[in-house]
Amino acid sequence: MMEERKAYEEKLEAQLKEWKSRIAVFKAKADKAKADKMDYHKIIQVLEHKGDEVRRKLQELKTAVDERWEDQKSGFEKVWDEFQTAFHGAAENFK
Repeated sequence: MMEERKAYEEKLEAQLKEWKSRIAVFKAKADKAKADKMDYHKIIQVLEHKGDEVRRKLQELKTAVDERWEDQKSGFEKVWDEFQTAFHGAAENFK
């Protein structure tokens, strides 16, 4: 169980790191955009806010005692799914 938990948490951290890099690319594109610059920056703000929420929930998950880990995982996955949806929607705007 402990190895599965660690692997799961490491996978999530790697995905967050990748998305953080992609958000930086979105910022660069937004700064270069001629039109709708404010809309792009609003999208980025939403992503950053949701990303912060995911990081908080991941930290809670990582520090959860074994008996509460599954409960914490369920709560985390809800926030994770919301972030994924927002991220993929944003990515469409920056193509």
